[in-house]
Amino acid sequence: MRLLGSVKEDPSWVDAILEWRWTWHLARLGLASAYLLGGIVKLSDFSAAIAEQEHFGFHPGWAWAAAAIAVELIGSIFVITGRLVWLGAGALGVLTAIAIFAASPFWTMQGQARFMATNSFFEHIGLIAGLIMVAMLAERSERRSVDRSY
Repeated sequence: MRLLGSVKEDPSWVDAILEWRWTWHLARLGLASAYLLGGIVKLSDFSAAIAEQEHFGFHPGWAWAAAAIAVELIGSIFVITGRLVWLGAGALGVLTAIAIFAASPFWTMQGQARFMATNSFFEHIGLIAGLIMVAMLAERSERRSVDRSY
């Protein structure tokens, strides 16, 4: 007896969730939400955003803060709206990669700090993978739409 049915079949409730018309929109919103909020918070306290950039060794801090805000806000909007998803997800992924190497250099740490930085590093690697997947799915969806138009 199999609890979840055939290995080849999803349970019907899983299919219902995945096929619900709002799942794709909510997933993109969820993926981009931390970036969107981060951009808004940085924009609302630009001096703190500058200090954060300088804390991690990025100078001039104002330029890095402005770039981070622009990428977080514009990239999030692209991902959420489903327009230029590849560009938004790519920009957010690059920003995340830069941030994890600056903020989570676990290889230079010891003890509990190393443990926490390692977890943060790999959580952010997972986030980058999620951004890649959303770009891949958006591209696949776009190709299907174009194929159907002929």
